Amino acid sequence: MPSTDDAKIYRGMDRTTLEREYNARGTVDAIEPFLETYAAVSAEMRATLPCHLDVSYGPGDAETMDIFPAGPDAPVFVFIHGGYWRLLSKDDSAFMAGVFTQAGVAVVALNYELAPAASLDEIVRQCRSAIAWLNANGREFGINSERIFVGGNSAGGHLVGMLVSQGWHADFGVRENVVKGALAVSGLFDLEPVRLCAPNAWLRLDKDAAARNSPLLHLPGRGCPLLVSWGGTETDEFKRQSREYASAWSARGFPCTTFGLSERNHFDIILDLIDPESRMTRETLAMIAGETG
Repeated sequence: MPSTDDAKIYRGMDRTTLEREYNARGTVDAIEPFLETYAAVSAEMRATLPCHLDVSYGPGDAETMDIFPAGPDAPVFVFIHGGYWRLLSKDDSAFMAGVFTQAGVAVVALNYELAPAASLDEIVRQCRSAIAWLNANGREFGINSERIFVGGNSAGGHLVGMLVSQGWHADFGVRENVVKGALAVSGLFDLEPVRLCAPNAWLRLDKDAAARNSPLLHLPGRGCPLLVSWGGTETDEFKRQSREYASAWSARGFPCTTFGLSERNHFDIILDLIDPESRMTRETLAMIAGETG
């Protein structure tokens, strides 16, 4: 009889293979240099740009955002950080603020309570609450509440998927098209394999919770423009998740642009938003201009 570790538990993969495929850290020598860059450039943005810090969007201590205005009636790009739902914060998430505000797009660096203190259901609820709050209150900060765009990487890419999913809007008092466009980078859109490997130590998902929080299973009736990207050195499973989500989006007739960036890894890919000439920045700003112009 094969051991439990040798058994095929997902798409023909045994546990050892599955753990490797969902271990983003294993694709780089060390993650610390990338995290240090996120933090350092974000700190520079807070020190040099007009901003409103620690704006509360909900009752919890973690339910805050930093807002970087871009003039009156500006569209807003809400960035949701990664960290496998258990690391990082808004303080690491404003590195694109200089480029975007110069282009006339306000930036929000979004905070949420981390796992395991918060369940994934609660993290998703907080992100949706933040969008509803911006829709109701954004004009106080020069934001056009009808021009909300979202973006995120890794766990943040998953949360982007949950913001453009169906079925939550009425509970939060917003229209189904409250999000006008989205950028999902290196995200996870079907959480069943995540439930079966190491991240579930802090997510604590059962099968129902994994399905409930899988964007691939909750595609909307009407989809906004979507950009999906991944790095060339990511594992096959991370690439597959992005490709399948994009394919499902396109199959419904929704606008979708996909691009892999062969020279990027899971951690440096999102730093392309610092470069105004990168494809990711150009595609994102063009999406926003196309929807708001």
